[in-house]
Order: sequence, then structure tokens, then C-alpha cells
Amino acid sequence: MQDPNEDTEWNDILRKKGIIPKKEHEITEDQIVNLLENTIDEKTGRASNSLEEKTLDELDELEDEEDERVLKEYRQKRIAEMRELASKCKYGEVQEISAEDYVKEVNNAGDDIWVILHLYKSGIPLCTLVNQHLASLARKFPATKFLKSISTTCIPNWPDSNLPTIFIYHNGNMIKQIVGPLEFRGMKLTEAELEWMLGQVEAVPTKIKEDPRPKVKDVLFSSLKNGNDLDDGNDW
Repeated sequence: MQDPNEDTEWNDILRKKGIIPKKEHEITEDQIVNLLENTIDEKTGRASNSLEEKTLDELDELEDEEDERVLKEYRQKRIAEMRELASKCKYGEVQEISAEDYVKEVNNAGDDIWVILHLYKSGIPLCTLVNQHLASLARKFPATKFLKSISTTCIPNWPDSNLPTIFIYHNGNMIKQIVGPLEFRGMKLTEAELEWMLGQVEAVPTKIKEDPRPKVKDVLFSSLKNGNDLDDGNDW
């Protein structure tokens, strides 16, 4: 004879029909649902009673403790951010270097350090202009290392026709070269234009996203407009 307590599909059918009794200690689906509901009600009731038993002052104290915890976490996070920023923003000026300083200051500048090296010569107006712009940008972006060196002191026989020259390094590797007056756009070079040029390779975290130099069509339009104004005046 088949065991009525055995777990078989046939016994399940017989139990549902009421032909054989249900298994001993078998828990029905309804009993499981009731058990869960009772447990939730019990825990919810405990939490509610716990809060209901507290006075207004005690509830205010709980809020103050939570606010203090949040403020403390935020303060610690801001302090960590400020320390990290301060550790990076340690330059702020254009440092003069010689050939002996090159490896130390450029190739071994450190991890994730951008280095901008300007090769120049006294007596070349565009070199003087670039040095002025770089001095301002060094103060604006103190996390970037700005250097300058007399061209022939740093690189023997470097031609004056290549001046000004800017080398941009990151992690000791050369990323970009800007060589000669044409690439610097001559004496009309503005600080914003130089900042944009350096920002193209992310050497400085500039907010200038488009070339600030006047567009060719704008210059032509302005010239035509001025020419028309002159013509109109002559007609009168």
C-alpha cells in the first residue's frame, strides 16, 4: 500500500479531493501569508510604539543627531577635496630653468602633472608677449607647471626662426609643440587665444571651448561694412 505521507503527484491529487488526509505538519499557503502579515504587523507596531513613546524633545534630539551626522560627513568630504586641490595647486608662476634642470623639472615632474615649457629669447617682441600671457595663465591655473628657458641655453643651436616655441608635456611625455610666430598668430595673440590653444590638449582646465580668434568671415564682413560706410560718406 502506498504511503499517504509520501510526496507524489497522485497523493497531492488525493489530498486536494479529500480522499486522504493532509500531511502531518504541512503548512498551507494561507498559513504562510498569515505568518508573514503577523510578523510585519508586529515589527511595525514595535517601531511605531517606540516612536510614540518618545517626547517632542527626544524626537528633536534624534533629528539634531542625524543633521549633525550628515554635516560631519559633508565637512569631512569637503576637507578631503580641499586638501587634494591644495596638493595639486602648488605652482602659480613661471619658473626659469636651465639645461641642467630639464630632466628634473620636465621629464620627472611627477604623475599626472602637465608641464608647459616656453623657449624664448630676449629682444623678440612676440616672446615677450607670450611670457606675459603665460605669467597670467600660471596664476590662473596653479595646478599646471609653467616653465621658461632661453632657447639656446636649453637646446643648443635652436633657430631664432622657431621662436617662440612651446613644448607641452604630460607624465614626462611630449604631447604637443607650438613652434614659430605663425602658429602663435603673431603680435595679435591674446591671452584668451593662448589659453584656448593650451586647453586643446587639456594642459589647462580652460572653460574656453571655441577658438576666440575672430572668424575669417566676420573679419571680411567687418571690412566690407566699413568700406560701405566710407563709400556712403564719399557719396554725400
